[in-house]
Amino acid sequence: MIRMPLASASLLAIAIALAGCGEDKAPATQAAAPAATESAAPAAAKVDEAAAKAVVNHYADLALAVFSDAASTGKALQTAIDALLADPSEATLKAAREAWLAARVPYMQSEVFRFGNPVVDEWEGQLNAWPLDEGLIDYVADDYQHALGNPGAQANIIANTEIQVGEDKLDVSEITGELLASLNELGGSEANVATGYHAIEFLLWGQDLNGTNPGAGERPYTDYVVGEGATGGHNERRRAFLKAATDLLVSDLNDMVEQWKDGVEGNYRSELVADSAENGLRKMLFGMGSLSLGELAGERMKVALEANSTEDEHDCFSDNTHNSHFYNGKGIRNVYLGEYKKVDGSTLTGPSLSELVAKADAQADATLKTDLQETEAKLQALVDSAEKNNVHFDQLIAADNAEGQQLVRDAIAALVKQTGAIEQAAGKLGISDLNPDTADHEF
Repeated sequence: MIRMPLASASLLAIAIALAGCGEDKAPATQAAAPAATESAAPAAAKVDEAAAKAVVNHYADLALAVFSDAASTGKALQTAIDALLADPSEATLKAAREAWLAARVPYMQSEVFRFGNPVVDEWEGQLNAWPLDEGLIDYVADDYQHALGNPGAQANIIANTEIQVGEDKLDVSEITGELLASLNELGGSEANVATGYHAIEFLLWGQDLNGTNPGAGERPYTDYVVGEGATGGHNERRRAFLKAATDLLVSDLNDMVEQWKDGVEGNYRSELVADSAENGLRKMLFGMGSLSLGELAGERMKVALEANSTEDEHDCFSDNTHNSHFYNGKGIRNVYLGEYKKVDGSTLTGPSLSELVAKADAQADATLKTDLQETEAKLQALVDSAEKNNVHFDQLIAADNAEGQQLVRDAIAALVKQTGAIEQAAGKLGISDLNPDTADHEF
């Protein structure tokens, strides 16, 4: 993706304009923000090297904690799915769904570590790729809308031991994690996703056929029954697919934990802490800004809002998108404040970016903390809409829901505004060319 510099002052102006936008759709294109002038660039204070090193090392501690929680909740999901497969019932399916939802909480807070850390970004696609053409995996409705030109969009691995992709025939008779991983981006289409949280989500919930009306997927537990009472067809293969995808997810999560352990020669953490403190701080701030701007405000919210598209909703089968977005935002705040609330209820704290920025410029720190708090409030409004009013993200983006769309616009505007504050804070630490990833979006 092309990374385009965005001036902090311009980001703020754009955020204000976006927040006040009253049309049914956000504008598709806007002029690119002008570059900041040299005179407007924030003055940088000398950053204490030892203090900066301590912040980077604590950043690695945060990563280890959040990935460890993602791994432990992934293991709990695996246990719940094993129970579902051992005794399919309404109760075991409900428990598996609840375990999936719980596993998303730490994982979504880990995504701030993607940008700037190649070991995470190169690994992430196998765990969280989306949107996906679910027809690659299993049965779908007759009016199923898939990505145009996708040769694997209706392959239905579960129903077939051999699938045709263009001129090629592929043997998929034995469903293993290795096979599923090899089918990701089959035929060159990014919509072909056979692994990760969203493949598992689809197998637990099934398609959400409600469009922008209330309701999530309603796959029956009988799709996992073998023998009398079974529904869906090819249930042994569906069971094998769910088991293989889940086991691979757990293995992948465990692998990432190893990358962040302290004192392990040759793992990613050892490289990060051996590098200069400035590069470490840049990775931290770049990750915050890129998740905030291009990924969350752009790919996960703006795209779905502008197209009124439930196909571009992040956790579309389970209607969990509000929580997905909220915990992405929480992850950004975690990195800046140097804190993370673990799944066991304890809180990890330590040397923070906030402390470094405050020493350089107390006002820049206060501004960013205020913006992070405001963003969390706007994302909380999406959570409240879903959990208190039963109006989920897919309903908020409906073409005729002006009030709901405004909630989403407000969250996007807050994310854009806080990205400007992240760039300002970076400048105070001597990082004047942060250039957070826009994912080719203009705001």
